[in-house]
This record gives sequence, structure tokens and C-alpha cells, in this order.
Amino acid sequence: MAKRVIPGFGLSLGFATFYTSLIVFIPLAALFAKGISLGGDDFWRVVSDPQAVASYKLSFGAALAGALINLVFGVLVAWVLVRYSFPGRRVVDALVDLPFALPTAVAGIALTELYGRNGWFGEPLGELGLKVAYTPIGVTLALTFIGLPFVVRTVQPVLAGLDREWEEAAASLGADRWQTFRRVLFPALLPAALTGFALAFARAVGEYGSVVFISGNMPFRTEITPLLIYSKLEQYDYASASALGMVMLLFSFVLLLIINGLQFWSVKRAGG
Repeated sequence: MAKRVIPGFGLSLGFATFYTSLIVFIPLAALFAKGISLGGDDFWRVVSDPQAVASYKLSFGAALAGALINLVFGVLVAWVLVRYSFPGRRVVDALVDLPFALPTAVAGIALTELYGRNGWFGEPLGELGLKVAYTPIGVTLALTFIGLPFVVRTVQPVLAGLDREWEEAAASLGADRWQTFRRVLFPALLPAALTGFALAFARAVGEYGSVVFISGNMPFRTEITPLLIYSKLEQYDYASASALGMVMLLFSFVLLLIINGLQFWSVKRAGG
């Protein structure tokens, strides 16, 4: 009988299952139990309320928009950091992780100051007729800010590991730069880019701190679902807050399942 690399597999599996259950499964089960306690009619009334539906649209729409923006510009940032040497590159590389370390409430205050009516960016944009703070654009901006590192840090090591001889071989066969990127680099980067996109999207869906200031929390306009859940908790309406949380969880699970399916398909296609 072959020996296992890690001894005590049964004990390790037991501790891993216990830890996962304690941190993930039991809290989620409690969320579902509290939400279901409303009963069918009241549950549907809460989750289908027009204010809740408007918050779903903004939450998932802004999260999707922010993740798509990060998918494009995150790959570009990773490309610049890996393929080019320039003064201050290490500083820029370190600043990419700033949304990880910065408290999200601080990020929200900073974005509001910058893009408010009298902010450095908000004032000139206002003169052009574009208002950012206290609009869905501001919500999307905040969610883009907190999601950028996920794409960059997922794509960066994959890009660094790509052999440049592939590009040289493609060039020697007559491929231009766009053809080299589309036929050689893009298939190799796609799985990592989709993973970063999924992580950025998942992070943005549940974001609260960076949005609470720049959104203005106006119902039917700039109120995301996490803010609506928080307002329910302030009213001690725990069952309604749990019901809204269930909807967010189910929608997020389905969307992440679709994204992971696309990632699996891209890996299989690249390998085949």
C-alpha cells in the first residue's frame, strides 16, 4: 500500500471539514434559516419589493461593469508591469495592492472628495456635464477601485511565466503584434483573466464601505443591496435582511458558476 505524502489524512480532513463548516457552512445555513422563517408570502414580498429590485439591478450591474473594466485595464496594467522597465515601476507595482490594505471606508471618503462637486476631478467633470459622486457612475468607480488588484495579481504571474520565444517564433512566421497577441498570448492569459474577473466581480457584489459615501444611498437611484440590508438591520428587521442576503447569495452563486464554466471551457480549449 502506497504511503500518503501527508500523514493523518483522516484527522486532517476532519479538521478541514470542521473549520469550513464553522466559518462558511453554518453561517450560511443560519442565513437561510432566518430568511425562510418569514414564510413564503412575506419572503416574496420582501425580495420582490421595487426598492429591493432596484438595488439588485444597481449592485449586480455596477459590479459587472467594474469587473469588465478591470478585466481590460487589469490585463493592461499587468502587461506594463511585467514587460516594461521604467522609473518607479516598483512603486506602481506596490500601489496596485493598495485597495487590499486600505480600509474600504477610507477609499470611499477619498473617492468622494476627489469626485465630489468641488473635488479635484469632480469640478472639471461637472463643468463638462458629467456628475460622478452620488450617481451610479460613482458606485461603479468605487467597485472598480476595489477590484483592480484581483485581475492584476492573477494575470501577472502567468504573463511573467510566458516564454518570449513564442512571440519571437510568431514574428518569424510573419505574424504582426496583434496576431501574436490574439493567437499566442490571449489563449494563455484567458483562464487567468477570467479568474481575476470572477474574483473582482465577487468582491464588488458584496462591497459596502467604499460605496456608502460616494453613492449617497438614495433609494431607487444609488442604493445597492448591501446598503439596503444594513438599513434593514438598523430597523432590527433581521428576517428581511436575511431574505435579501439569500437573494444576493443565490445570484452570486449562479453567476460565479457561469464564470467558472467559461474558465473551464477556455482551459480545455487551450489544452485541446
